[in-house]
Amino acid sequence: MDKTEIPFLTAAQLSRLIQDKEVSPVEATEAYLERIDRVDSKLNSYITVCRDEALRSAREAERAIAAGRYLGALHGVPLAVKDQFYTNGILTTGGSTILSDFVPDEDATVVAKLNNAGAVLLGKLNLSEFALGESFHHPAGTPRNPWNLERNPGISSSGSAAATAAFLCATSLGEDTGGSTRIPAAWTGLVGLRPTWGRVSRYGVLPVCWSMDTVGPISRTVEDCAITFQAIAGYDPKDPSTWAEPVPDYRQALDGNVRGVRVGVIREKMDGDDLDREIREAVVAAVSMLGELGATVEQVSLPLIETAGPVSKCLTDLDGAIVHHEGLKARAGEYDHNTRVRLLTAILTPAQAYYKAQKMRALIRQQILELLETVDVLVLPSSPAVAPLIPDGPGIKSQEDAHGRMSGIRSYTGPFNLAGVPALCLPCGFTAENMPISLQIVGRPFQEATVMKVAHAYEQNTPWHTRRPPI
Repeated sequence: MDKTEIPFLTAAQLSRLIQDKEVSPVEATEAYLERIDRVDSKLNSYITVCRDEALRSAREAERAIAAGRYLGALHGVPLAVKDQFYTNGILTTGGSTILSDFVPDEDATVVAKLNNAGAVLLGKLNLSEFALGESFHHPAGTPRNPWNLERNPGISSSGSAAATAAFLCATSLGEDTGGSTRIPAAWTGLVGLRPTWGRVSRYGVLPVCWSMDTVGPISRTVEDCAITFQAIAGYDPKDPSTWAEPVPDYRQALDGNVRGVRVGVIREKMDGDDLDREIREAVVAAVSMLGELGATVEQVSLPLIETAGPVSKCLTDLDGAIVHHEGLKARAGEYDHNTRVRLLTAILTPAQAYYKAQKMRALIRQQILELLETVDVLVLPSSPAVAPLIPDGPGIKSQEDAHGRMSGIRSYTGPFNLAGVPALCLPCGFTAENMPISLQIVGRPFQEATVMKVAHAYEQNTPWHTRRPPI
């Protein structure tokens, strides 16, 4: 096939062509590297492009496959990871000038697992500083949304979303503390999965909040998400927070059959004043489609959901301030303005507030788990609005801006990182201005297969995942 068309294949399509020896890993890697050279100067999605290492890995994959040593669905497939993950011998900056010369001497477990699956690492992807979100200054350039270059591609896994949406990698990894796989996926028309807390190892991942950090895929389709997640899920003796829970074959669940699946639509997030009309209409249509496919749909209530944004932010920021306590004392001036203010403010948060936030977290988690005893999945919008414009300067601009940072989209994503349950975002429409709209599907702990089953059935009966951004 024409090499320039290779990047526009899904990871699953490319995988099958590589397995059948119709496309070589070297051809695929060269095609992606050439597209990165042509396009990424507009997006700033990569911090480091591992050109030589990628071609070397591709040649190794090609030889192994030719010799009959095929490793599985990611063998020879070019992908990229957020620059929050340690990579042996490769620069790992965390999106900060503070780590501008940090080169780890080992791989994060998720990177090692991708290597063991035979994947080809194209490079390290841009992000908000130290994965905290909302930073203004990006040392590698401000990441931009391929659907509209003036708009934000999401926080904090900005580059993972921009690169995947713009066909600069076949699939990618992000990290989600309060929404950082889901928000970028929602704003760029992708599938983003936050797995159950403890389902994926965090060894070798720059930390934000120990009780919520979770590595997850950002992909173009649900099948690509399943393939990527399959490679990284599972127990890791290096990370005591991981669970020794069997890992199923996630692609087997993608059978298109949702007949009898019980879907609970969270009423509070469909009726809110902050929800854009076009998004509400698209999500209502998506829910209707699930009903047409045989799912049982009902309205459910999660009364404490509106508190989840501030609770999530309080816990995340305080934990982040502890992680960066020594750095702030020694090198505060080198942090991005927004990051520095956010962390210093968190340090001043009274212990009573942290204690109350932990109690609220327990109550929110209890409500969510009780709801998930009555339905198989919960659904709601991923975001109350489409991707916003990139800010023209650091700092908080208004009271409305402050409220949006404290709550806003975090009241849509935050409940589920507080509860530690799996949540997936996928496209469910576009606005009149051709910006993606996203549906969020939430499941019981370790039931990622059910979440992906529902998402895949919807995806296969709608055209949204087939659209390409104008870049």
